[in-house]
Formats: sequence, C-alpha cells, structure tokens
Amino acid sequence: MLQGLAGRSVLVTGSSRGIGLGIARAFSGAGADLMMLADDEAVFKAAEQLGARGFHVDITDADAVSDFAAKIEKLDVLVNNAGYERLTPLDDPSAENEATFRRIIEINVTGTFLMTRALAPKLGAGGRVINTASVWARTAAADFGGYVASKHAVIGLTKTWAKELGPRGITVNAVCPGWVRTEASLRSLTRMAERAGRSEDDLLDEIVAAQALPGFMDPEDVAGPYLFLASDLAASVTGQSLGADRGEAPW
Repeated sequence: MLQGLAGRSVLVTGSSRGIGLGIARAFSGAGADLMMLADDEAVFKAAEQLGARGFHVDITDADAVSDFAAKIEKLDVLVNNAGYERLTPLDDPSAENEATFRRIIEINVTGTFLMTRALAPKLGAGGRVINTASVWARTAAADFGGYVASKHAVIGLTKTWAKELGPRGITVNAVCPGWVRTEASLRSLTRMAERAGRSEDDLLDEIVAAQALPGFMDPEDVAGPYLFLASDLAASVTGQSLGADRGEAPW
C-alpha cells in the first residue's frame, strides 16, 4: 500500500463510470475515506458498492458546486476527473456542433475551475489536486478540436494552480490517460470509424499499434498514477503531467 492514503479524505468527480469509477475503486482499496461525485443518479449505486458517499452535482453550476462545498469540512485529495468527450469537426457548421464545442469547454475547463475554486479552501498542507487530462493534452487528433483544446487547458490550469497553491503546501498535478475502454472512448471510436470509412476493429488495431506497449487499457489500468500522486511518495511533485498511455506519446 502506498504511504499516506489510508484514512485520507478523497473526492473523485465523474466517478459513476469509466475512468472515474476505476480511480474511485483504487482509492477505496487503498483505505481512503472516499466521496464520489457525478452528474447522474448512477453515482449513488456506485458509491454504495464501494462504501463511499455519493453526491449528484453538476460541476458547471456554480451555485450547486458552492452548496456542495459547504457540506465538506475537510478534504485531503481532490481528483478532478469529470469530463465530456465528443467530436467537434471543423467542417460541421451546425448549431449542434457549436453547442457541443461550448459544452465540452464548459465541463472540462470551467467545471474543473469551479470545483477547484470551491474546494481549495478545504485542503490543508499536504493536500493534493489531481486533474484528469488526456494523451491529447500532449498531442492532438483530427475532429476533436473542442476536447483537445479543453485538455490542453487542463494542463495549463495544473501548472498555474501548482504555483498558486504551492505556498500552502498543496500539490497540483495531472494524469494523461491514453486510450481506455470506456463508454466515451468507444463512442468516439465509432464516430471516427464512420468518418474515415473504416471498420472499428481496423481503426482500433491502428491505435494500439501506435503504443509502445500493446493492449487496450481498462479504467483500472490508469488508476496507479492517481494513487502515486496522492501518496507521500509524491510530496515533492507538482505542476507535472504524468502519462498513462502505454507509450503512445512519451515525454
């Protein structure tokens, strides 16, 4: 067990499914005092299964976020994982595509800002903020302009907040997952295959071949970096982005 995780108060946003649920399971297994938050009712069942407290909150609603923060007396680790992934092709002039672009920024950037602003006062010396970015925060992919831009922004926020919260002894870092088997990634794979006129299997084979290590990851496969960054072992690590992409974009 990594040092300093048992009994620590941990909040994971976007944790009703996907990567967030995988992260939550890992912290639960490490003995953390776990809170799970998402913008759907499924979070309550997921939290019950892990012996955690569940909260249904829209992170883009500043008032709802403030009301939630008022319920939290103390927090040791904030994992900003909630996010929204959709294609926003530049060649799509529709109002729907524009609305999707705006929604991605609203959730991935503004929502992350609102949560961190509201909960930073609850963190003490030794506190941790861990943001979920993406391999596409380091690279890019055609047709994903909104999502790619939002995850680049998450890296920028991570570096900025590391400087703002560092004097209080709080570290801020990001994890950049690669391709993980989630509802969102499989939806994107389907849309990408449709636009390219290729089969999903063929496209997935190409994606996996671009990795240094073979294999399509599951959510639990990327949880380790979050545990490390929350642990005592990472006390001197801040302002960094840690890749969990099987070598797809090594740096």
